Amino acid sequence: MGRVVVDVMPKPEILDPQGKAVAGALPRLGFGQFTNVRQGKRFELEVEGDVTPDVLAAAQEAAETVLSNPVIEDVVRVADIEADAAATAGSTTAASTGPAL
Repeated sequence: MGRVVVDVMPKPEILDPQGKAVAGALPRLGFGQFTNVRQGKRFELEVEGDVTPDVLAAAQEAAETVLSNPVIEDVVRVADIEADAAATAGSTTAASTGPAL
């Protein structure tokens, strides 16, 4: 079974009240190094079998027509979760790892 991840974010010119609320809370909680937050949506789509280029193309089409509102949102990523994880596994550093939540 394969899985595809789709990330959707508000367009830069669209107000993001949830992101703004998080950005305001972070410094109060000791995370002052972050200056802006944009909150988006993540979808995980499961498919029978492997994730092929045809599956990724169908996921892209679904993302653009069903999973996002193209007037106010951009589809920023459509990827095979397994391939994406394998590509980033070697680039994880001690600074980017933390306790499991």
